[in-house]
Amino acid sequence: MSGTPPAIYLDYQSTTPTDPRVVEAMLPFFTERFGNPHSTSHGFGRDAAEAVETARAEIAAPLGADPREIVFTSGATEANNLAIKGAARFIATYGRLDRRHLVTLATEHKCVLESCRDLTAEGFRLTVLPVDGAGLVDLDRLAAAITPDTALVSIMAAHNEIGVLQPLAEIGALCRRHGVLFHTDAAQAYGKIPLDVDAMAIDLMSISGHKIYAPKGIGALYVRRRPRVRLTPLFSGGGQERGARSGTLSPALSVALGMAARLATAEQAAEAATIRALADRFLARLTALLPGVSVNGDRLRRLPGNLNIAIEGVDAGELMAAMPEVAVSTGSACTSAEVEPSYVLTAIGLDAARAATSLRIGFGRFTTTDEVDRAVAAIAAAAPRLRADLDQVGVAAQ
Repeated sequence: MSGTPPAIYLDYQSTTPTDPRVVEAMLPFFTERFGNPHSTSHGFGRDAAEAVETARAEIAAPLGADPREIVFTSGATEANNLAIKGAARFIATYGRLDRRHLVTLATEHKCVLESCRDLTAEGFRLTVLPVDGAGLVDLDRLAAAITPDTALVSIMAAHNEIGVLQPLAEIGALCRRHGVLFHTDAAQAYGKIPLDVDAMAIDLMSISGHKIYAPKGIGALYVRRRPRVRLTPLFSGGGQERGARSGTLSPALSVALGMAARLATAEQAAEAATIRALADRFLARLTALLPGVSVNGDRLRRLPGNLNIAIEGVDAGELMAAMPEVAVSTGSACTSAEVEPSYVLTAIGLDAARAATSLRIGFGRFTTTDEVDRAVAAIAAAAPRLRADLDQVGVAAQ
């Protein structure tokens, strides 16, 4: 791929551009306000520490959380690892030694699935539940999977590939009744849909900066204080972040995440309506121009800016190559190098052939109506050519 950026960016679930207002807020912390937030014996350090704590409060506010419940991380992958491994190890070491059972879904992000699988080498037992054809958890099946030795349930809030929203409040209530910790990977949900850690009985929540117009390399983990959730740290060091995550914080990145959280909270409702309208426009225009288009995952219970579509008879990889001016993807950026069909699409019942025809389209804050219409036109022009090529190959093979 050349260094020239694509003309139309529709991959907002992969990453978002940093909002200029976020850049403006963070820039002073690279130069004039460069203090170490852990060196509070002088004004430079105290200034940085104050900025970090303000950001912590801004991140906690939309969750109804206490700022002390926010632990800064390098991103959602670290937050997921810390939540799952940290909580499970602490319970097994300092709590009930027999609580070595974890429950998650087959469609979870790779870092959640791999974190859980890593723990099986330490004697933990793992249950990976299937989802229905819409990508949603079966609450009865989840309830049946929870046993007296279950320590933690981890279920994603909003899916990074198919966009479906899981019933967090119902899952949280179920876990609370059984005395089981509930962790949710909210990398795609935070800042985009309403979340309330108390109303949803969430004990641990992972947050990513670059999904909400902050830079890459910053994230956070919500860790409940009452009833208290305790973690075994992933690595050793100076004991920063109340002992949960050692290492010197970046005030610039912390401030960036705080500003991104503040903007997302203030603009959430209006932005969701705008982005949903763009997604609806895209789908309506594409289906009018191109037959054989269907949506993967629940159509209503999904992120406003997500569409995952299958285009019958068109290989998704070939389609993307045929329209390099449009940036879309075939699924999670973390698994895009894999040759096999998406494990997420397979989990919701798609066969390999249909999975190979599927594209993830992501709309966001800076998407325009003109970009939507141009992307539709590009797909509608390229897809019939690819279908014709496939038909010719089929005729030649006969």
